[in-house]
Amino acid sequence: MARLDRAQGAVVGAAVGDALGAPFEFGPPGAFARTDGAMRAGGGWEAGEATDDTQMAVLVAESLLERGGLDLPDLFGRFRRWAAGEPKDIGLQTEAVLTGGDPWDRAAALHFQVNQRAAGNGSLMRASTSAVYFADAGTEGTMDAARRIAALTHGDAAAWHGTAVLHELVRVALTGADPLAAVADTLALLPPPHRERYATVLDPDWHPERATEFNGAVWPCLGSAVWALRSTGGFEAAVAAAVDLGGDTDTVACVTGALAGAVYGVRAVPGRWTDRLHVPLPGHGKRVLHAAELAALAERLLRGGERRRVE
Repeated sequence: MARLDRAQGAVVGAAVGDALGAPFEFGPPGAFARTDGAMRAGGGWEAGEATDDTQMAVLVAESLLERGGLDLPDLFGRFRRWAAGEPKDIGLQTEAVLTGGDPWDRAAALHFQVNQRAAGNGSLMRASTSAVYFADAGTEGTMDAARRIAALTHGDAAAWHGTAVLHELVRVALTGADPLAAVADTLALLPPPHRERYATVLDPDWHPERATEFNGAVWPCLGSAVWALRSTGGFEAAVAAAVDLGGDTDTVACVTGALAGAVYGVRAVPGRWTDRLHVPLPGHGKRVLHAAELAALAERLLRGGERRRVE
């Protein structure tokens, strides 16, 4: 399988997981299994409509491409413009950071200092595009970039390290290797106590039913996505298993879609899902992206990252 197929799988797959899970958010486990498996409307979402998860991933992608790399003030500004566009959904933590009026390099830290709670999964949900772009930066480079992007909105280091792990697992998958086999080596790069906490949820014997936090938190969200990949044998089954966990279904399925898409490639993503996929961008007029545009974006990200390596 070509590396491009895997990169497009990661970006399109994440968006599909997001849109598939959106109508089931905060619902009970097993709800998706009782449907016909098609994209559905519900919870204020149109059938196939992607949420803030994919919208923010697109903003990350376009900043990386237009700025030729990581420009944190630019990216924060794009996030702010999007938040001011009144998206249908935005995480409470992310919204507080983006709308509080604090400067880009202090907003998340100040929020965490006051609230002491900033380990949501909001930095994981938008990571598919940056994971593709920084794949050629190697393990250290991709994990560092992930932490820096996560820290724009999440002051808790747990969110930084979880996003770094996801970046690295996607990087491994893009090479054609098994990301599950890379979990142990990736965990070894995390500082304690984060290493121990992620080791628990990424252990092969862990099941989402054993989570001690709601899957809107970064640890069980990543653990659930890895569990869905490990316990199934294809993209469709992995994403369906993620949605059927209930809870924060759009983000858990989004993260699962990024991993499974990188493993199985874009051709494994069912056409009945990609045909209905659409990504509105609040704050950008009536602009809407579809699956073909996301695939093209993934190609640009892959090529852009390769050029950075050569330069």
